[in-house]
Amino acid sequence: MFLNDERGQGAAEYILLFGAMIVIAIFSIIIYRNYVLSTNPLNSAQDINQVRSTIPTKA
Repeated sequence: MFLNDERGQGAAEYILLFGAMIVIAIFSIIIYRNYVLSTNPLNSAQDINQVRSTIPTKA
């Protein structure tokens, strides 16, 4: 009776699939973290000052 019951098999497969996707995402974030931080540093203060300097002021 219990050997032929396969109702939970689909849910278990989805859990394994999503778990593997999460592990791959975390692993890729760890690998590319230094690359992203070194090539595109986010400096909001500098960006705001640059935008403010390009806006024409009223004379």
